[in-house]
Amino acid sequence: MHAIVMQEFGSPAVLRPDEFPDPPARPGWVTVALRASALNWHDVLVRQGRYGSPLPHIIGADGAGVRTDTGEEVVVLPSLNWGARDDAPANGWEILGDHTLGTYAELVSVPADCLAAKPAGLSWAEAAALPLVGVTTYRALFTRGRLRSGESMLVVGAGGGIATMTIALAVAAGASITVTSSSAETIERAVSAGAQGGVLHSESDWPEQARAMSPGDGGFDLVLDPVGRWNESVRALRPGGRLVVLGANAAQTAPMDVRSFYFGQFDLLGTTMGSSRDFAGLLDMFERCSVRAPVIDREFPLDRAAEAHEHLERDRTFGKCVLMHG
Repeated sequence: MHAIVMQEFGSPAVLRPDEFPDPPARPGWVTVALRASALNWHDVLVRQGRYGSPLPHIIGADGAGVRTDTGEEVVVLPSLNWGARDDAPANGWEILGDHTLGTYAELVSVPADCLAAKPAGLSWAEAAALPLVGVTTYRALFTRGRLRSGESMLVVGAGGGIATMTIALAVAAGASITVTSSSAETIERAVSAGAQGGVLHSESDWPEQARAMSPGDGGFDLVLDPVGRWNESVRALRPGGRLVVLGANAAQTAPMDVRSFYFGQFDLLGTTMGSSRDFAGLLDMFERCSVRAPVIDREFPLDRAAEAHEHLERDRTFGKCVLMHG
């Protein structure tokens, strides 16, 4: 099969078009002929060697295509071996593309329970962009964050796939959403997508500015932090509010004022990815509610995966970057 093969870890230049053996048949697994795959920041970390992937390797977690056994159009859930518990994944859990060959290829093989019907009305690019960011956001907002209709929330960093999916799901659920960004243009685009407004998080007092935009200036019911700025994000919460953390791109550590945290009665919730039950909940929401399709920032041919990674790392995207496979 044709694929983007990584022979070494490093810069985007290590992502090179090549030929690779087709996935072998194995019981309980299904091969999918991919029509599109989507980029995630996680792919960058795998490319850099952060997860100790085998070499040579094919990265990529997100994809959509056609089952080679039945001809059904499907999307791929990249959460492998989650297990039976809903509160956290089992020990054998991994993300597709970490150690199992990923989606930057003509074919990918995954467990049968990691496939779901492609949502009606989504293009191949939109369908490929949905699984990782969709299930991660759904779990963060609803399974972990307990977001309800009528509540208010803040998402830190408005441009990436998590933020744009958060806007779509929160609006569909009847919640109001405010955003932060380093770019006024990105905030404007977020407002066009359904956000109430936003603040520049390049300002030192951005949590207070954001809090002033919450109902009654009292703080948000929920703050979603996909970048790791906990000590700032918590300042935008109302007493008793929930802070959901699912990333560390901006900071690996977060000093916290412990006394004000427990006097504030806050919940600090960590989350990542999601189970097949979370994925089913996401797809049901797409069926029942008027959820906007994933926002596509830019499409690239599969063979230009290196260029797509360079574009992603420039950090000026709004939505998802997608590789088209045909």
